Amino acid sequence: MRRGRGRGGGGRHPKAPPSSAAVDRTPMSDAFIIQRNLDHAFSRRDSDAYSICSSRPSSIGTAQAASHAGGPITSLSDRGSQAAALRVVNAYLAPAAIHLRPSLPPAKDIVAAFHHLADRLRYPLKPAAWEDDLLSLLRSLGCPYKVTRSALKAPGTPHSWPPLLSVLYWLTLLCRVTDGLDASPPVSASNDLMTYITESYYLFLTGEDDAVASLDDDYHAKARDQIGEKVAVVQELEKELQDLEAKRSKQMSAPSRLKALEEKKDAFTADVQKFEAVVKSWSTKIKEKEEALVEKEKELEAKVMNCQQTMVENEELVKQVETQVVNVRDVDRMAREMQAVENDIAKLENANAVLEEKGWELEAALVSKLEEIEGLAELCNQSLRKLKPSIDFQYEVNAKGSSPAEILGTTYKTTLKPALNALANETKRLIISKHDESSDLQKQLQGIVKMLEEKRSHVSVLQAKNNEMTAQVDSLDREIQSHVSRCAADARKMKDELEKKEHHLSTIEKEAEVFLKNSEEGLQAALKETDEETQMCARELLKLIDSIAEYKEFVEQSTAEMKKELYECADDIASLSAKMV
Repeated sequence: MRRGRGRGGGGRHPKAPPSSAAVDRTPMSDAFIIQRNLDHAFSRRDSDAYSICSSRPSSIGTAQAASHAGGPITSLSDRGSQAAALRVVNAYLAPAAIHLRPSLPPAKDIVAAFHHLADRLRYPLKPAAWEDDLLSLLRSLGCPYKVTRSALKAPGTPHSWPPLLSVLYWLTLLCRVTDGLDASPPVSASNDLMTYITESYYLFLTGEDDAVASLDDDYHAKARDQIGEKVAVVQELEKELQDLEAKRSKQMSAPSRLKALEEKKDAFTADVQKFEAVVKSWSTKIKEKEEALVEKEKELEAKVMNCQQTMVENEELVKQVETQVVNVRDVDRMAREMQAVENDIAKLENANAVLEEKGWELEAALVSKLEEIEGLAELCNQSLRKLKPSIDFQYEVNAKGSSPAEILGTTYKTTLKPALNALANETKRLIISKHDESSDLQKQLQGIVKMLEEKRSHVSVLQAKNNEMTAQVDSLDREIQSHVSRCAADARKMKDELEKKEHHLSTIEKEAEVFLKNSEEGLQAALKETDEETQMCARELLKLIDSIAEYKEFVEQSTAEMKKELYECADDIASLSAKMV
């Protein structure tokens, strides 16, 4: 935007004198006023052309403001529309504690409302000459409603209130649009650029080349600062992207958590099956021990019964002995015999205790051996399940057996040994065949290893290409996302513009209908007036024709008389000339 001196009309266009409202502020520095003036300037041609055809003021201002208000009021000719417009204005002025009373508010409230709306538009009005400032503001914004200075001088009168309400309603809609634009960051950025362009052209047109150069330098410095900030942000995002890529590759190279959990689940399932097998075996053992305990209790009861019978017999013998008459020798002999019997009983009790201890030891040894046999049988059964012989055989230990044949059974000799021998022969044959196959597979494996090395090198190349394609795909995804977001924003913008155009078209259609109706009425009146004028002209024409006919007769008579006089004069001249000769 830099321009040299002496070009672009520098010094040829004098600067316009500032108005009373622009003494302390420059309207060109207001971004919203600039944007609004440019929008009005770019869209004024079609609206003004239509205004010339319809003989009414342009509605471009109301159409632009009404598109953001959601169902604006297009006509304030009746009391209902005026009341609705007043409600809209009061709703916007409510945060400022300003309320316009229907149906005719006081003058101070109207003035306060104008001051508040002008402040919202960043164009404060001076208290001394606020009417002039307001009129200049409305002219700069292209307000479609006309208001006079006398109406602003006396705003509280009934005849001045309707146009003032129209202006208040239009300013309210414009303030709503301004609030929406201030809340949008992209619009502020575009307004910065528009402000720079407008100020640059303004300074260029006024011939202030030094100010243009300084403005260009300031804007370029700000642009460079913003570019530096954006570059730093992009670098940070690239660094973050690299960190995320490293995390993603690390997570992809790490073993799958699902696979590890499945392995743990399989291990736990195997442990549960083992525990269930152990519990089942111990439950069978407990049942067997309970059965043995029941038998032992029965034996104990039988022994107790024998002991009771023996005690009863002893008591009877004692009674018999007491009833018998014995001498001293018999008593001594019986005492000696009793002592010998007691000694024998003591020896028998000692031998019985020793035998019981040996029996308990033998029983414990038998239990341990039986458990070892059961464990060995379980291992043999597991080995048989792994070998999978042609027969279905399981070792079953009989705890009640008294010989190895009764404990283990004799079927393993007749059924298991032939099956194991056949399995051994088959295994030998398979080992020989597998050895031959392994030699062949070893050769194939060497070839496969070479192929794998080639494949690995090819895979590394493909992996590099895949990484490049992945990076390209990621960049394309980001571009697609940004393009989609831009398309969505453009779609929303186009939708908003379409809604604006539809609303503008609807207003134009309504105005066209009103214009057509007025034109038809005017045409009928013009036709009627034309007929009357035609009839009057016809009458005048007939009168004129009659007067022309009369005048023609008069002219013919006058011409005949003049010809007659001329002939007479010629005869006189001829006679005179003859006399003179």
